[in-house]
Amino acid sequence: MNFVKFLGGAAIALAAIQLVPYGRDHANPPVTGEPKWDSPRTQELFDRSCKDCHSNNTVWPWYSSVAPASWLTQLDVSKGREAFNVSEWGRPEENEGEKAAEEVREGKMPMAIYLPAHPLAKLNAQEKEELVKGLVATFGEEKKNAKGAGTKSKDND
Repeated sequence: MNFVKFLGGAAIALAAIQLVPYGRDHANPPVTGEPKWDSPRTQELFDRSCKDCHSNNTVWPWYSSVAPASWLTQLDVSKGREAFNVSEWGRPEENEGEKAAEEVREGKMPMAIYLPAHPLAKLNAQEKEELVKGLVATFGEEKKNAKGAGTKSKDND
């Protein structure tokens, strides 16, 4: 009987949190600028694995309208756009493009929590290497000097 009460309470709580409006505004802001991609392949791989969180062209899946998943989705997209947004390229507060390759190379991006619901975003080793090289060619790369401070450089300069 306690289990039935627990399930009933959980169902009521799940229904109640649907009233919280955060995470349901799925209006994508306008695109105000885009980087000059080094190749169509880099853009294709970026779009497949990165654009939902790092552009204003987010495809909002069905679960992004159901709390609490909607909260996590909105938070991830907001943070992703703030850190690195290819749809607002050239804005005064410059994007963090030079860190993009490092994040992919180290397996930090795309985030592991994103991949189960977006299996096409998972890159094989060759695709990952292609994307890393393309991101470096497009945005440059932050190199670490001997003292640990980052310096920006572009491989093709």
